[in-house]
Amino acid sequence: MSNQIIHNIVSKNLTISAAQIAKVAGLLDEGATIPFIARYRQEVTGGLDEEQLREIRDELEFQKLLQDRKETILNTIADQDKLTPELEAEIKACTELKKLEDLYLPYKPKRKTRASMAKEKGLEPLAELIWKQETTKGDPDAIAAQYVDKEKEVNSADDALNGAMDICAEWISERVDVRDMLREQIRDFGGLSVKKAKGEDEKGVFESYYEFKGKIKFLKPHQILAINRGEREGVLSVSLDMWEEKVLDKMDYLIIKNEDSIFVAELENAISDAYKRLLIPSLERELRNDLTELADEHAIQNFAENLGNLLMQPPLASKVVMGIDPAYRTGCKVAIIDPNGNYIEGTTVYPTPPHNKIAESVAVMNHLIDKHSVDLIAIGNGTGSRETEQVVADMIQQRKQSKKDENLAYMIVNEAGASVYSASKEARDEFPELEAAQRGNISIARRVLDPLSELVKIDPKSIGVGLYQHDVNQVRLSGKLDDVVESCVNNVGVNLNTASSALLTYVSGLSRTVAKKIIEKRQEMGGFSNRDQLLDVPGVGAFRYQQAAGFLRLPDSKNPLDNTAIHPESYEATQKLCAMLDVDLERLPSEMEKLDMKFSELNTKSTAEKIGIGEPTLQLIMENLLKPGRDPRESLPQPILRQDVVKMEDLKPGEIMEGTVRNVVDFGAFVDIGVKQDGLLHISNMKEGNQKVENALDVVSVGDIVKVEILDVDLRRQRIGLKLVN
Repeated sequence: MSNQIIHNIVSKNLTISAAQIAKVAGLLDEGATIPFIARYRQEVTGGLDEEQLREIRDELEFQKLLQDRKETILNTIADQDKLTPELEAEIKACTELKKLEDLYLPYKPKRKTRASMAKEKGLEPLAELIWKQETTKGDPDAIAAQYVDKEKEVNSADDALNGAMDICAEWISERVDVRDMLREQIRDFGGLSVKKAKGEDEKGVFESYYEFKGKIKFLKPHQILAINRGEREGVLSVSLDMWEEKVLDKMDYLIIKNEDSIFVAELENAISDAYKRLLIPSLERELRNDLTELADEHAIQNFAENLGNLLMQPPLASKVVMGIDPAYRTGCKVAIIDPNGNYIEGTTVYPTPPHNKIAESVAVMNHLIDKHSVDLIAIGNGTGSRETEQVVADMIQQRKQSKKDENLAYMIVNEAGASVYSASKEARDEFPELEAAQRGNISIARRVLDPLSELVKIDPKSIGVGLYQHDVNQVRLSGKLDDVVESCVNNVGVNLNTASSALLTYVSGLSRTVAKKIIEKRQEMGGFSNRDQLLDVPGVGAFRYQQAAGFLRLPDSKNPLDNTAIHPESYEATQKLCAMLDVDLERLPSEMEKLDMKFSELNTKSTAEKIGIGEPTLQLIMENLLKPGRDPRESLPQPILRQDVVKMEDLKPGEIMEGTVRNVVDFGAFVDIGVKQDGLLHISNMKEGNQKVENALDVVSVGDIVKVEILDVDLRRQRIGLKLVN
């Protein structure tokens, strides 16, 4: 199939013009990255954004996979000398992988079946008599007796009829119309029946599914994933519920065309056998796979949105941070990092059980705070977190009595993945003299200064802002999360002189190997002074440079454009624009007011034509001249900093509190309101008026600061119910 036909199919599926699809396909084939195309090739693509570009990429890959499968199937059937012009046309016109496999099913090489054994016994002619339904006179047993052959183990007329019915059952199971009808019936009217199995469920995790029935079309993704896990762990057993009588009637209608045939009873038996023995087991597996795939996709999308929001949390720059990684027996690791994330000093204190050395621990922490002028304390949210929080909050209140002007505060930081990073080669190389726990603590502290720069060092799956992320398709999850990290990193931009190897790896056009070579070159040169020096790095040719340069920042470069998202290929156009407007690029910060005024009067269409660029590129140049070095995260609400702690016992229904959204799942969101346990903001308590919320992510995102009302507090089960206050 030609590329043009594939582009037309993708165009129809995505409602994007075939010309745009062709342009994007060409850029992707050249090796261009999605962030590069989205930002710097808008004139070529017609302004397609990253989400649309990724949809095109994925659809192109699927269509190529589909075409490859068609070729394989056509060749296999042709080798059997069974490829008719009609079948070939039907296969070539097929747009769904499932339908394609249905067409292939009768010709697919099979292991030995009851039908194939019956054919070996010479019973196919009898099966054809039953199938054609043309025999209206005579006795089925008498006709079947003609096929008795004891040498082939067909010892009676019943044996012959049973073998022929096995052949008919297989033919029925391979009928595309029958399979399509059954799929429709299962989808519209089928249900899942779940029961308790023999496996142990000590914590009652799956208790709500011990006696569960649900219509397939109404099942929620989190229910499907929970049922799958319970079944996998042997706690639950699952079966498909169908109205068998109704379905068999529909199959009779499709198969039986002549009620006068003497073989109607045999055909009905074959239909029933095909349904129970061949179709339902096959279609039930297919259904469960489809449900799992849909649930996976939903969970992956949910995880991806949460991850993106977490990565784009605003940095708390210019702060000296004390990181504390809480624990019980092994003590709490304490690390001080400077505003650039450099490790200064660290120790271990023991304020938590079983040691309870609170006074001694507070003295050590006070000494470090005074010695290094600590601005903020970051406490990991793992084991011992809330006990440590209480100690820190009390310490801050004590300090306020003698240091009334001090603004020392603390915040709870999600430490998911810190242990993964602490054991990584990158962490060992950076801090070879420190133990793993302290390296993880440094990671916790750095997440405050710049969440994105630190979290990219960790496998995205380990960050833990999803639901059932270890149960879903891991290849698909990894691909989606890599897309999210790539998008966030390139959206923010990366300081070429301070970025870690992990951060540089996600920059458009760069690889892990090239990122390491950039670090080596940076150390050798004492830092890059302009973007063009990137071309001196081994492995960075003209194409890599083109893909990466616009996403790399150099705040100290003599050329102010090196600290913007303006691509070097547009520097000449930018200089022409500034000359046209009598703006001195070298004095860019002081020229802002003049630029703002002149841009407001500018005719972008005619100006772009004069400079020789497209309007989207001109708009990008204008935005970056007005806000050079802008971090898109700056406009987001800052995280909540606390100086005191609230106990769960102090909460009262009706109380209004401010909290931070830590995770968003299908049924709601978990909100940190500064007590030991995150509260559950159920999706039913997010609505405004009578308007029902279908998707929690439409209302809240990870990192959002929200006002909530306390609905109920269950001290025994450690649960807090919340309601959103709009």
